[in-house]
Amino acid sequence: MDIFSDLEAEYDRLENILCELDEHRWTSMSGAPGWTVSDVVLHLAQTDESVVISLSAPTEGTSWRDHDVTIDDMADAMVRSQRAEPTAVFDRWRAARRASVAALRTADPHRRFSWAAAPLKPITLATTRLAEHWAHGLDITEPFGIDYPDTDRLRHIAWLGYSTQPYAFGLEGVQPAPLYCELTGPNGDVWRFGSSDAATRIVGSAGDFCRVGARRLLPGDSGLTATGPHAQLALRVLRNYAY
Repeated sequence: MDIFSDLEAEYDRLENILCELDEHRWTSMSGAPGWTVSDVVLHLAQTDESVVISLSAPTEGTSWRDHDVTIDDMADAMVRSQRAEPTAVFDRWRAARRASVAALRTADPHRRFSWAAAPLKPITLATTRLAEHWAHGLDITEPFGIDYPDTDRLRHIAWLGYSTQPYAFGLEGVQPAPLYCELTGPNGDVWRFGSSDAATRIVGSAGDFCRVGARRLLPGDSGLTATGPHAQLALRVLRNYAY
């Protein structure tokens, strides 16, 4: 699966939805606490601009982590400092998203570039961008009942949620444990991650798995089945992001 093409397709889908929103919806509250739809799109523009900046840096990347300020607080402060009219925000994001995809496609695939919690290679960075735009797409569409169906692009996001489990366990001060995931995609395909003999297993809908990892669905409200010695912890720390 071509992550860059799938990222571009997700951008296209979101852009088409945003084109149909009137000013009232742009200035209405989104599903992201404290942010309007315009704020969400501004955040996406700012982070896509950061992709271009990171990929143009001449030296090996570092994390953005400042232990005195969380990434979420940094993002909120940036949004508050640069709010603008919805039309200007939309134009800014459209320019930024095209520039970020172009930069990701041409970046050295073997280098790690600065990002939130740790330096990332372009393929992984593109995957995090897909995960973030998909999650914020839910924030934009769900309050208005706009159709936003799951697609096979969730496979990238599910892989991200699975692959960041060791990081997520580490944040809890727990030694990472082998995990097996068996997830059913929106078209009925079964996606498997990890070794099938792992003691801890998560089985269920890929859409639910990705929503739990995006903190858009509580594990107990999902249809996921988790078994094994670290089952409940694995669901609780599941995340499609790295901070």
